[in-house]
Amino acid sequence: MTITVIIKAEVTNFDNWKDMFNNLEEQRQKEGIKFSAYRNHEEPNNSYVIGTVPSKDVFFEFFHSPERQAIQDSVITARPQVTFLEKC
Repeated sequence: MTITVIIKAEVTNFDNWKDMFNNLEEQRQKEGIKFSAYRNHEEPNNSYVIGTVPSKDVFFEFFHSPERQAIQDSVITARPQVTFLEKC
């Protein structure tokens, strides 16, 4: 059973963040993670990632990877808000 994930993060520069996000696509595919990136229309430096992961363990392993952490350290201004959703 997959889990739906919504991640909200404020970034310093959306275009830079999006480039970094795209560079991790191969790593996400390898782990079975399917994410799409979105920009808040009214607040363009608020990014959203919505998608599915095989499990919370897989998500947290990816989320804490050095490659993903590089994004956190360089363009994300505050701790991202992560929400896990289960289909009913």
